[in-house]
Amino acid sequence: MRAARRILFATVLLVAGVAAGGVLTGRLRHLDDAAAQAPAAQTPASPAVVTPAPVAASATLTDFSRIAERTVPAVVNISAQQFVRRRVPTDPFSQFFYGQPGEVFRRGVENSLGSGVIVSPDGYILTNNHVVTGEADRRVQIDQLDVTVALADKRELRATVIGTDPATDLALLKIDATDLPTMPWGNSSSLKVAEWVLAIGNPYQLSQTVTLGIVSAVNRTNLGVSAYEDFIQTDAAINPGNSGGALINARGELVGINTVIFSQSGGYQGIGFAVSSNLARRIFSDLQRYGEVRRGTIAGVADWIPLTTRLATELGTPDTRGAVAYRMYRDSPAYRAGLQPGDVVVAFNGQAVDGPGLLTRLMSDARIGSTVTLGIIREGRRIELKVPIDKTAGRRQ
Repeated sequence: MRAARRILFATVLLVAGVAAGGVLTGRLRHLDDAAAQAPAAQTPASPAVVTPAPVAASATLTDFSRIAERTVPAVVNISAQQFVRRRVPTDPFSQFFYGQPGEVFRRGVENSLGSGVIVSPDGYILTNNHVVTGEADRRVQIDQLDVTVALADKRELRATVIGTDPATDLALLKIDATDLPTMPWGNSSSLKVAEWVLAIGNPYQLSQTVTLGIVSAVNRTNLGVSAYEDFIQTDAAINPGNSGGALINARGELVGINTVIFSQSGGYQGIGFAVSSNLARRIFSDLQRYGEVRRGTIAGVADWIPLTTRLATELGTPDTRGAVAYRMYRDSPAYRAGLQPGDVVVAFNGQAVDGPGLLTRLMSDARIGSTVTLGIIREGRRIELKVPIDKTAGRRQ
C-alpha cells in the first residue's frame, strides 16, 4: 500500500514537471517571436548615403567668352622693318695693308613682329620698344624705321613712332584712324596672386590668340630685363609674338603689357612678365605729351647696387635691404647735399626701400625739382638727408 502511494506521488511530480517545462519553453518561444516581429524603427538604422547632385560647369568656371569678344579687337598685330647700320670689326689683314679702322658699318635690313594695344579711339597704340626697334644694341644705328599695324578688321595702316622708352621697354605708335575699339585701364596695384588673367596677342603670327592663366606674382623687379622694372608675373601662355599685347583681368580691364618670357627652349614654360598697367599708363601719358618720358633721378650717383650679406656686414647694416650708392660725381647736387659713396638708402620719403629696383621707381615718380628725404645708413648709423630730384629723359625716336 505504501509502495503504491510512492509510485502515485512520483507519477504526479513527473507530470507536473513536464507541464511546467512546456509552459517555460512556450514563453521563451513567444519572446523570440516577439523580438523577431518588433517594428523596424526599434532596430538601429544604418547611415544614409547621400549622392551629391552634379554641379554645372558654369558654377565652377568663369565664362570669359564675352570679355574676350569685347577686348580682342583692341589688340593689333605689328610688323616693323629697320634699315640699320651695324658696326662690325674688320680683320687684322685689312687693317694692316689697307689702313681700315678697327670697326666699319655694314648696312642691312632687319624685321621684328609683335603685338600692340589700342589705348585711345583716335589711334594711339602702346607696345614694346623691342617690337618697334628690334633687338638693337649700341652697335646698331637705325637710319629708317617702317612700322605697319594690322587691325582686327583686316585693315593694314602705316604707323608713326611717337616715342620710345627703352628704360621700360615701351613705345607709343599713332595710326590715322578714328572710332577704334579700346579697353578700359585697370589698376594693377589691386591685383592679387592667383587672380585670373587673360593674355591676348599674336604669338607666331597667329592673330587674336587668347590664353588663360593666373597672376603668379606682382611687383617683380631686378630681373635684368630693363632699367626700370615693375612686372606682373603670370603663367598665362606668352610666346614670341605676344610682346606688346594685352594682359587683362576678369573684368576685361588692361592690367599689363606682355613683355618677356623666361624660357630655356624659346617657348612657353609658364613664366611670363608684363609691364604693370599703372606704369604703362604713365609712360603713355609722357610719350603722348612730350615724345619722351620725363622721370626724376638723384643725379650724381653712377649706379645703385644691391646689398649682399658680405657687403651689409662691411657697411654696418642689419640686413640686406636697401640700395648702395656706388660711385659718385663730386660736382653733383646729391654729393653737395651730403650723399656719399657707400651710403645705403633704406627709406625714401618715409617708405622703406628693399633694393635698387624700388628706389629707381620711387625716384622716377618723384616730382622733378622737388626735394626728398632719404633715410640712409652710414658706418652703422642711421641718418637722414635732404636730396634734390633732377630730370632724366627717355629717348626720342
